[in-house]
Amino acid sequence: MTDVSSGTKANANANANAHAAPTDAAADRPLPLAGLRVVEFTHMVMGPTCGMILADLGAEVIKVEPLAGDSTRQLLGSGAGFFGIFNRNKKSLAIDVKDPRGREAVLRLLATADVFSENFKAGTMDRLGFGAAALSRLNPGLICVSHKGFLPGPYEHRTALDEVVQMMGGLAYMTGPEGRPLRAGTSVNDIMGGMFGAIGVLAALRERDRTGRGQQVQSALFENNVFLVAQHMMQFAVTGRPAAPMPSRISAWAVYDVFSVKDGEQIFLAAVTDTQWALMCEAFGFDDLQRDPRLVSNNDRVQARSWMLPLLRQRFEAFGAAELAARFERIGLPYAPIARPHELFDDPHLQATGGLAPVTLPADASGAGRAVETQVPLLPLTLDGQRPGLRHAPPSLGQDTDAVLREAGYSADEIAALRAAGVIGGATADPQGR
Repeated sequence: MTDVSSGTKANANANANAHAAPTDAAADRPLPLAGLRVVEFTHMVMGPTCGMILADLGAEVIKVEPLAGDSTRQLLGSGAGFFGIFNRNKKSLAIDVKDPRGREAVLRLLATADVFSENFKAGTMDRLGFGAAALSRLNPGLICVSHKGFLPGPYEHRTALDEVVQMMGGLAYMTGPEGRPLRAGTSVNDIMGGMFGAIGVLAALRERDRTGRGQQVQSALFENNVFLVAQHMMQFAVTGRPAAPMPSRISAWAVYDVFSVKDGEQIFLAAVTDTQWALMCEAFGFDDLQRDPRLVSNNDRVQARSWMLPLLRQRFEAFGAAELAARFERIGLPYAPIARPHELFDDPHLQATGGLAPVTLPADASGAGRAVETQVPLLPLTLDGQRPGLRHAPPSLGQDTDAVLREAGYSADEIAALRAAGVIGGATADPQGR
């Protein structure tokens, strides 16, 4: 990552948009959610993820921020990437909604919106005048999506974080070794919770097509986590035995593990069917294993893992990871290098398929305190063969304030008065002409 001067920043954004541009005539059609207006009061990961998905699919997403900005703009450590990834393709309106004039401006927007998204503590939106009941009276077609720690019930008063629900929802137990619960290495519940919020919005939009009315959608971290571990709950129902943590589990597959090989490298190798087992044995000359009556079926091999895997480890350790990968690929068996997240910037598949889009993060959207030129992963799907692309970098704080208010019917003098009164913030002109 490198600093980007103001002179090269515009070029970087232009290159990003050019890279994300459709490559055939079919992709020139508007994105599926074009014309949809979303107003979001979100921060951290869960709520912004929902808005990012809707924005990537073409919706106009207006991020309402306090005058000081979303707190994730300047996070360090593991939070340093939050704002940059989850707020692309959005507009930023910096406004004081505790001031009646600021609240009135947002209500004007909501009167024309299709979706209102928030992920604050229960009661916060009601106190600000943006509760679901009040907004439904203002705009009966409005869909209100709330992202919470828990769906309504005995736990709804608790403060939740991704790590909290991973601990109480069994995911940390399943991830770590016995006696050492360990959270997953990314914000799985926040991200998936936002995704389910977006799915709920799409369902509510479809229903609004039939009824003309909006509704309230709720998504929650805890319930999302329970959905993630449901397979292990069902495993207990079927077997009568509690699921063991991943490091000590009884695998469903005989060869399905990380192997340490030549020169201290590691590689994941798998042979999950009887056909794959035969192919592996033939490719490596393991005739003795292929003929062994104790290893005839996958279930036989699962029972034999205690002695079979050490034998395979011994045989594979003479090979380099690249040679093993080449052989497994040649015979169509699953394998994987052990990659670290930062190495994915150079992944040849992502680079060749346009899975990463160039982007310039503005200085106030980077904990680095400077503009950062990098790449961002796109949504993991295609529409008519095209990845929904990057149309706009994550916004600077309030960079769209004037443009959004003009569209809401405010005159230049009224906007200037709001700015002079300290009700709105951000740049006085829209730097991207949006």
